[in-house]
Amino acid sequence: MKSNEIEVMHHQSFESLKQEEDGGEFWSARKLSKALEYYEYRNFLPVVEKAKEACKNSGHNIHDHFVDIHEMIEIGKGGQRQIADVKLSRYACYLVVQNGDPAKPIIANGQTYFAMQTRRQELADDHAFQQLKEDEKRLLLRNEVCAHNRQLVETAQKAGVETPLDFAVFQNHGYKGLYGGLDANGIQQRKGLKKNQKILDHMGSTELAANLFRATQAEEKLRRENIQGKNKANQAHFEVGKVVRQTIQELGGTMPEDLPVAEKSAKQLAKEKNKKLLK
Repeated sequence: MKSNEIEVMHHQSFESLKQEEDGGEFWSARKLSKALEYYEYRNFLPVVEKAKEACKNSGHNIHDHFVDIHEMIEIGKGGQRQIADVKLSRYACYLVVQNGDPAKPIIANGQTYFAMQTRRQELADDHAFQQLKEDEKRLLLRNEVCAHNRQLVETAQKAGVETPLDFAVFQNHGYKGLYGGLDANGIQQRKGLKKNQKILDHMGSTELAANLFRATQAEEKLRRENIQGKNKANQAHFEVGKVVRQTIQELGGTMPEDLPVAEKSAKQLAKEKNKKLLK
């Protein structure tokens, strides 16, 4: 099985473990431990404790994300036994996989999955962000994409993506994964944009958010796995793009190539904003 197929399979596994209760969602630490290939739950508990410490250090309330519970299980011949478990929020799962064994491929894939899901939920829950108008969201996300693309360039260079042509090929691999095989030129044609119009400048906030996930997670994957060689870096970028696409599909979202084009470019919006500030 190819690595990108394994990655998608892992993401589907994480999604299938999600449980719902009182309108909220959670993951069972015991079930997650099995998925993350910790076959003895006691070996998984130190990882949970590290995640709790990270939660505390980040300024979050541990009890909002880690809830200790006890459940009764069948032990045969009609008997039952009480076992301890922990209800984990999505953010708790993210911290757990960040503190797991990085040598395990499923841990690395879990880091990508929960990072994307956590960031998506942050944007959805951010009241201030939701109050912004579409053009304001676009400018904010466009600036974030620019900042993370710079980080991606630096990390890709360390992996062996050295020349401007190398980086263009590297970027196209990410686009192909996210846009179902379309490279930058293909996206431009699909969207009806002119050659001098940058595709990122004409994306709406939803599409920009998807590309932000792609850029941040590609940079993280290259760094985390210490990927070396431009071919491996290209493949890693493609795989991340494909997983972001898979996540959009699982959530019932519109594929990025089918999202509408914004009339005004991000540059136009920035100029208009600056003019207002100068008045």
